[in-house]
Amino acid sequence: MVFSISCEDIATKARVGKLRTAHGVVATPCFMPVATKASVKTLASEELLGLGVEAIISNALLLYLKPGVEVISAAGGLHKFMNFPRVIFTDSGGFQALRREFKPEFTKRGIAFRSPFDNSRHVFTPELCVAVQEALGSDIAMTLDDCPPYGEAKERYVESVARTTRWARACKAAHTCDDQLLFAIAQGGTFADLRRESAAQLAALEFDGYGIGGLSIGEPHDVMLEMLEVSISALPEEKPRYLMGLGSPIEVLEAIARGVDIFDSAFPTRNARHSAVYTHAGKYSITKAKHLRSFAPLEEGCTCYTCRNYTRAYVSHLMRAGETLGMRLVTLHNLHFMQALMREARKAIAAGEFAEFLKEFKQNFKRAKHG
Repeated sequence: MVFSISCEDIATKARVGKLRTAHGVVATPCFMPVATKASVKTLASEELLGLGVEAIISNALLLYLKPGVEVISAAGGLHKFMNFPRVIFTDSGGFQALRREFKPEFTKRGIAFRSPFDNSRHVFTPELCVAVQEALGSDIAMTLDDCPPYGEAKERYVESVARTTRWARACKAAHTCDDQLLFAIAQGGTFADLRRESAAQLAALEFDGYGIGGLSIGEPHDVMLEMLEVSISALPEEKPRYLMGLGSPIEVLEAIARGVDIFDSAFPTRNARHSAVYTHAGKYSITKAKHLRSFAPLEEGCTCYTCRNYTRAYVSHLMRAGETLGMRLVTLHNLHFMQALMREARKAIAAGEFAEFLKEFKQNFKRAKHG
């Protein structure tokens, strides 16, 4: 069995499960750091292992462009290439169609784009998308999808749903690797009928799991949660649900309460490089002047490497001086925080106390007294 659910919270739809892959078992709910180009920015793979990270996600399209699939394949696959022995997801690259530097155009075959690295032209088809991910050797591959930006006319999302389903079907037909799981990605924008339609169409194709895409890209918070609920309602309960691109601690917990199992986002690591420190009492900027004279850890009671070995004063100095070590230390702390938060969430779900846990966390995190 690929995915099993061990317990569910009675008051919410939160659940604890296990996702079984070729490179190990992932306890869910889980949060994946983003290793877009086979690297979580500023950290080595050994540091990720030390944090207890069970899974990461890389981008198949960007690795196809640089260094090239042939290089990674010759190294023995993505796990050996980046020396990460645990679970690796690979995103299909459909999300890059939102980025202007790729100059994307939709064709009958797939997405035509220009490489931002050398301006070469490529057409990424469902078949090529699958072949690339099989060659990379990831544990979970994602189907090629069409993810429109927020705020488009409904007709654009109708087109997106049809194209996403068509491409998902083609990806499944092309997929031949027995050791690799294949997840489809539901779309539909902020239209409930399209969200339901997309999820139902993909559910009928019986994938190993389902991503929920096209959310947390600019829509209001309450709309995001509403559309999430609609998508989940049309997905099979026994399959893992993966909300793509969500990394705000409160929003992650709110999504867990609605039945989401897997998350990824560059949010905690990007915030870290811009001086933002996560704590249970809220997020604060380490570069504020008051921290230069504080010899406390980044968060009292935290057991991460940074908090065990360095003070706010030192980390504040590093960040203000533009030293890379400062970015690394805050990144280590933020990812430790997210991994600990997932463990706390799983414990609360198992105890039947997740609703209370979520309420208390939100109250404390929004309080943020220390600047």
